[in-house]
Amino acid sequence: MIIRKKFKFEGAHIVRNCSTIRCKKSIHGHSYIVEVFFTSNKLDNGYMILDFGLTKKHIKNIIDSFDHAYTLWEKESKEFKNFFKTNSQRWIQIPISPSAEVYSLMFLKFIDHILKHTVFSNGEGEVLVSSVRVHETKTGYAEAFREDINLIELDIKKVIFSNEVINEWKDKNELLEILSKDFQ
Repeated sequence: MIIRKKFKFEGAHIVRNCSTIRCKKSIHGHSYIVEVFFTSNKLDNGYMILDFGLTKKHIKNIIDSFDHAYTLWEKESKEFKNFFKTNSQRWIQIPISPSAEVYSLMFLKFIDHILKHTVFSNGEGEVLVSSVRVHETKTGYAEAFREDINLIELDIKKVIFSNEVINEWKDKNELLEILSKDFQ
């Protein structure tokens, strides 16, 4: 059995090294829809895989971090990165060019890590994120599955959130502690 939780964010990026000129040379934004699919080996005491209320804490924080934010590739020029970090309060720097495919893999890794460090208390089974689908447009999306988790080398600890993004997190200290734990 699979359940799905949908999130959304408005974000901007440049996808360097892609084929189209507009995409790789110009800042542009999207109204992203993120669908997170969960599975488990059993139902909890409420006969659910996962109470959706449990996704409103850290999982929503991570995805919402990208709302009204610019996603920077760490390989951008120093001047370009400094411009955004100086002129925008909401930015995230990631180690790979921010395509929809990268967003889906990155969210998959973050959510997998959060679930591994979540203490469940309602008889939940082994709750897993089975896939993450990121709709970049109305007609296109990328979906990363568990078996894709290591498709690219993406060290989540190298994702840098601006102070403004971090300060908006609910239970900020708890999430920072979870993110500081080793990723597997």
